Amino acid sequence: MTQRTLRRFLTETLTDNAELVFLIEDIAAACRIIADRVRNAPFDGDLGTTQSENIQGELQKPLDLIANDVVERVCANSPRLAALVSEEVEDVTWLKPPQKGDFVLYFDPLDGSSNLDVNLSVGTIFSIMEIMQDGQRDILRPGRDQICAGYAIYGPTTMLVFSLGQGVNGFSCHSTTGEFRLTHPDLQIPETTSEFAINTSRQVFWDGAIQSYVADCVAGVSGPRGRYFNMRWTASMVAEVHRILMRGGVFLYPMDRENEAKGGRLRLMYEANPMAWLIQAAGGTATTGQDNILDVPPTQAHQRVPVILGSAQEIEIIRDYYRRS
Repeated sequence: MTQRTLRRFLTETLTDNAELVFLIEDIAAACRIIADRVRNAPFDGDLGTTQSENIQGELQKPLDLIANDVVERVCANSPRLAALVSEEVEDVTWLKPPQKGDFVLYFDPLDGSSNLDVNLSVGTIFSIMEIMQDGQRDILRPGRDQICAGYAIYGPTTMLVFSLGQGVNGFSCHSTTGEFRLTHPDLQIPETTSEFAINTSRQVFWDGAIQSYVADCVAGVSGPRGRYFNMRWTASMVAEVHRILMRGGVFLYPMDRENEAKGGRLRLMYEANPMAWLIQAAGGTATTGQDNILDVPPTQAHQRVPVILGSAQEIEIIRDYYRRS
């Protein structure tokens, strides 16, 4: 069976929104370039760490900066793109005076870049919202206002996975032609799971709810959950979410004593919101532990939140732990 190309999928799905087709195709083109730069980084001298910090206070990798420049340069050609909000840049980049229907692109140009030097999967996360009225420069909108969100993962195969609000579809990049082809249509997350992903090195900071949840899972068949669980952690949100979309599971980066003052660890606008949008479009659930991530009111472009997402029944069990504590 012939697999639909990304362009055919977009033109058949977005019959009345050519401008959004152009922007998504620009994002795909940027991701192809980034994938090539990641693949050739050892030859180009682009591994290691720079001496500069981003707005988060994190040391930047050369490829963080390269990926950011690629997304900005390629996507700036999109005729209805009004603004860019990047993890690597403190201020919003306005490309033109905003008009109703123009787009704002939020993005993490290279998620999981700490994995570059050990050759593990990294990715690009993106989210698109619309300007609601002429002249509006308010980019702080809740996640439910997204019109498209997704990620690219640079692994053994480069994939582009996104949702337009109904369903989640995965496109693999053909190594010869460079075409993105629909290889994973209508992804659905199993409701139940016996797999969770959390950074256990932070256990000393966890609150009682997370301490109890992880302990009960690790206890196996003799514990209150009555079965064995597998634990995973790759330090790349893209890789964790991709695994959940492929076979189920849950991902936890909760609020803890160490990150509480910042509001959590992961950024709302270009990490938590787009991944929550995807997870829920595929039948899963995404929460802060208390509230649906897509309902969190943003207060700044680089706001942080706790993130717990994945298979719906397991997320509800985790919320029960919070309610009991």
